[in-house]
Amino acid sequence: MLKKNVEDALNAQILKEEHSSRIYLAMAIWCEANGYPGAAAFLYRQSDEERMHQLKLVHYVNDRGGKAVIGSLETPEASYNSLVDVFQKVMKHEQYITESINDVYAITLEEKDYTTGNFLQWYINEQIEEESTMSTILDKLNLVGDQKGGMFHIDKELEAMTAAAPSPAAE
Repeated sequence: MLKKNVEDALNAQILKEEHSSRIYLAMAIWCEANGYPGAAAFLYRQSDEERMHQLKLVHYVNDRGGKAVIGSLETPEASYNSLVDVFQKVMKHEQYITESINDVYAITLEEKDYTTGNFLQWYINEQIEEESTMSTILDKLNLVGDQKGGMFHIDKELEAMTAAAPSPAAE
């Protein structure tokens, strides 16, 4: 049985994961409308992945005797200055999610809820991977600057990354 403050923290994280999915969906739409089909595919996949992260938390809360709650969400930003701007915001958001998951983990330690702490290890490891991936993408974007040919190749690389990645449901 989950303690109330652990359940509340997990429900807050559920909301953040759902909002993450919507943020990446809005970014994907912008990329698709602005001639970056590879980046759009990458971000559509990220959106799906965040929804799977949300559902994993929902099931965990319900399986542990709590009740998952779906809250209201604000509309995500829908306009960006450039592809670099998009991925800078992705990186900032991933860092925010990392901090949030670490905060939830800290609550599980305070409550001696080692089962939930163990469950959250998957999210902690996932965030390490997410931040590393986004850092690499940003490095490449910064390397090419405003060169259209370089942006074209990065867009193609993002598309290839999406095709090579396992399905979010398989995680």
